[in-house]
Amino acid sequence: MLSTLLQDTAQDATALAEGESVEKTLSIIELITTGGTAGIVIISLLFVLLIVALYIYFERILAIKEASKKDANFMNQIKDYVSNGKIDSAQNLCAQKNTPVSRLISKGISRIGKPLEDINTAIENAGRLEIYSLEKNVSVLATISGAAPMIGFLGTVIGMILSIFEIANAGGSIDIKTLADGLYTAMTTTVGGLIVGIVAYIAYNHLVVKTDKVVYQMEAHSLEFLDLLNEPM
Repeated sequence: MLSTLLQDTAQDATALAEGESVEKTLSIIELITTGGTAGIVIISLLFVLLIVALYIYFERILAIKEASKKDANFMNQIKDYVSNGKIDSAQNLCAQKNTPVSRLISKGISRIGKPLEDINTAIENAGRLEIYSLEKNVSVLATISGAAPMIGFLGTVIGMILSIFEIANAGGSIDIKTLADGLYTAMTTTVGGLIVGIVAYIAYNHLVVKTDKVVYQMEAHSLEFLDLLNEPM
């Protein structure tokens, strides 16, 4: 019995040594650190850019959401106050709402009594300031979406240079292990740069769409207010 057990154990060990291989896994941290110093530096830079992009996106999306709040009765109340000459009440209502639309209407109300062209110009100037406020730091996302892949490609070039350097110093005997650092640097930085660039690009375009909706809302209410001033009292 004992001799049979030992024989089976020996056969299993031989089969494992001859044909079976142990599966090796590689974590993300190990993948990054295997790329050497250049890979770590570039991946760290890309990680910082990713954090900045995500911060800008969520900060802006909350600000735009706050700015896009609608009140179906707002313009009706403004119309009633202006028609009845209650300018102060209309201004107080705008101050209470404190949205881009209400601030534009407040600017227009403050110019009541002046030529309509002057009122329109004042609203347009105020609108430009509101749009600038809504688009604050959004251009940074566009920059990151373009710069991140370029930084990743820089890592690719550095990795290939490291690999070529190892080949040049190999003396005719090339071992794939000697090229590992350069290849890991090239691949990990390329993937990292593309991921950060894609995230920033999607975030930028989403913010642009959301901002355009608020701008359209501002324009619609401004025209409604100007039409109100054109109506006979």
